[in-house]
Order: sequence, then C-alpha cells, then structure tokens
Amino acid sequence: MDIQLKRGLLDVCILAAIKSEDSYGYKIIKDMKPYIEMSESTLYTILKRLESEDMLTVQTAEHCGRLRKYYHITDAGLRRIENFKDEWKEIMSIYRFITKEDK
Repeated sequence: MDIQLKRGLLDVCILAAIKSEDSYGYKIIKDMKPYIEMSESTLYTILKRLESEDMLTVQTAEHCGRLRKYYHITDAGLRRIENFKDEWKEIMSIYRFITKEDK
C-alpha cells in the first residue's frame, strides 16, 4: 500500500479510536487491534504529530502510581474524520472504476 495513503488512514483510525472518549496508548492499540495492527512506536509517532497539528490534546494523569497520557480529540480532529468520510466516497468511486472490468 502507498505509504502516504496508509499514513492518512492510520491518522484517521487513531482519531476515530478517541472520538467518543479520551484514551491512552495501550487502549488505543487494543481498540484498533481487531481492525489494524500497529506497533507502539508507530502509534506514539503519529500521536505526537497529531498533537502538533492540533488534532488532539494530551493530559497527564496518575493511574496506579504511574503517570499516563490521555489523548483527547479536538474540533480539528473531528473535522479530519469528517473530511476523510467525504474523501472515502471519492476513493470508492475510483475503486469501482478501476475494478469494473474485473466483474
């Protein structure tokens, strides 16, 4: 798969994983696991980038004596998900065009 396309998909997957509630790294990976495999190093690289792009915010809280980072989606992150849904309609249209002779 094209690396740029995959990167965009992973960004939106992570944003979708925290859309309904704030979450932390291990839980994000666990929630996504039925759909996509992702290493911790990949996740944290993307989380840092999404934070720098103001698509999420980070809050640190203590949990069982350890500090844990909780990620919260911003309005910009929610807009990215909505933009992706619109883009996906176009991608599916292109896919149908490419595969029309395969049927």
